[in-house]
This record gives sequence, structure tokens and C-alpha cells, in this order.
Amino acid sequence: MLVASWRETYRGTMPDRVLDDDGLVEARERFWTAALVDERYRANRVALAEREGIVIGVAMAGPPEVPTAECSAHLFVLYVLAAEHGTGVGAALLDAVIEGNDESVALWVADPNPRAQAFYRKHGFHADGAVQSVEGVRSIRMVRIPSQHTN
Repeated sequence: MLVASWRETYRGTMPDRVLDDDGLVEARERFWTAALVDERYRANRVALAEREGIVIGVAMAGPPEVPTAECSAHLFVLYVLAAEHGTGVGAALLDAVIEGNDESVALWVADPNPRAQAFYRKHGFHADGAVQSVEGVRSIRMVRIPSQHTN
């Protein structure tokens, strides 16, 4: 599920050679193994969504890699299989890893990715003007600051 969702999310945004690389599954397994067992990620919160025993979504949030005065948490991962979009799974995962509406949160979202950006706006996030490019994927930073959030 994790690789399938990653491929669904980035197909057309990231080069096919990256998404179709034979080593992608192993690379994502290494990522998740570190995220789940490495002591330096102990403060992260991870949630899985299942339907009939099959994982359909995953989310992970925790302290920002680079602390800022503005945001106390960073949403690192939120993926839901495309067949589950619009079912409430994404919102449930977001709620599971973010500590209520009082926590200030930042995230990076691929741009363009209008569906994901609309999802985050619906949940009180707004683009703050920061842009980055990683592995050829342009992303914008979105933040949700309690004093600015009315959800």
C-alpha cells in the first residue's frame, strides 16, 4: 500500500524512472523501518488506516527537523490510496497524528497537487510562500497556526 499510494500521488509529478525503479520498495522499507524503530524518531506519531485488514492509508507527524518558533509539529507523511479519497480516511489520519487544533503544524505538499492542497486548506492550512524542490518535485510549505485556524 505504501509504495502504491506513493506512486499514485507522485505519478506525473516525479519522473517515472524514480517511481518505477526496482529499488523503490526496498528504499521505502528502509525509510519506514527507520521511522518506526530508530530512537531519533521516537517522538513521531504514526497512524495506519485499514479496511478489511488491508492498509489503505498512513500518516506520520512529529517535531520539525528544523525547529521554528512558529510551528511545533511537522506532518511528514499523509498518504491514502486513491480509491479511498473522499471517504474521510485522510481527515481521520490527520486527526490521529496531530494533537488537536491547538498544535501549530507545517507540511510540504507537491505543487501542483490541487487535490491535496485543497484537502489541507479545508483543514485550516495555508501556503506560507516557502518553496523547495526535492528529487525534481516542486513543493510548497503549508502551515496551520492555531491563532489563524478557525476549523
